[in-house]
Amino acid sequence: MSQGSNFVDYVKICCRSGHGGAGSAHLHRDKHTAMGGPDGGDGGRGGHVILQGNAQLWTLLHLKFRKHVIAGDGDSGGSSRRSGKTGRDEILEVPLGTIARDAETGEVIFEITKDGETRVLTEGGRGGLGNEHFKSATFQTPRFAQPGEPGKEDWNILELKLLADVGLVGFPNAGKSTLLSVVSAAKPEIADYAFTTLVPNLGIVAYRNNRSFVMADIPGIIEGASQGKGLGIRFLRHIERNSVLLFMIPADTTRTIKEEYDILLRELKEYNPELMQKPRVLAITKSDMLDDELQQEMKAELPKGIPSVFISSVAQKNIDELKDLLWVEINK
Repeated sequence: MSQGSNFVDYVKICCRSGHGGAGSAHLHRDKHTAMGGPDGGDGGRGGHVILQGNAQLWTLLHLKFRKHVIAGDGDSGGSSRRSGKTGRDEILEVPLGTIARDAETGEVIFEITKDGETRVLTEGGRGGLGNEHFKSATFQTPRFAQPGEPGKEDWNILELKLLADVGLVGFPNAGKSTLLSVVSAAKPEIADYAFTTLVPNLGIVAYRNNRSFVMADIPGIIEGASQGKGLGIRFLRHIERNSVLLFMIPADTTRTIKEEYDILLRELKEYNPELMQKPRVLAITKSDMLDDELQQEMKAELPKGIPSVFISSVAQKNIDELKDLLWVEINK
């Protein structure tokens, strides 16, 4: 997966669908018939703008610079009841977990979750009916047909929510990027200051017997993220999709582990109470600096009812135990 600035999880595009073709008002003529009945065909429908799920895509980067997406117009109907050709559909491939919203109202139109799934984002105009549809016993030769419907023009927002097995939750500097770089091939930018991770990083974690799971490092939550403070809300939305939440708290925190855990939990709950239903695992990071006695003392004060493990990414301490814990939770 492309890292850094190539992770684009939000684009705004103007979609214009095609106009429907006009119906034909043709009257049948041949060498035997000077003035026959109506035989005008229908116009073709205008092209749709369609979204299609593609499991190989991780970001919306390929749409970042495509501000306008324009589908083709339908052709007019012809004589001998020939229908006009349908306008060219514009098919936009998007990663799984992409949500389409109306840019003006913010309303969710639909969501793409399966590979190959197609949904119409902006419908093309219908083609007009040819004059043969309007003939009746009392009106034999209608000399008119329907015009095609105009296409639509909408501004839409496409937004990606990551589909990962494990989401890392913790304050900035909790060691999330370091863990991801140790357990997977992802190469997040790592530095020792708050907010190094400004984009979610995805890593494939290899597990026993050639199995694997996907881990997402979501930028650090700060207190008040659920009210939109800092970079909060934009990143909290990624957590909604993860099946297991891995809370990461450094051993050298200035608060107690439980206090820090409670703050993180409160942020998630305020943002979306449903997140409380997700399985959780607690990792105390940077624990290579603890001696056994201190670790036992801290163990006694950990929050109850959540599986926990003391780890050190740098010293590779208990990393396999952490993977085991996560695998059990993912597959419950």
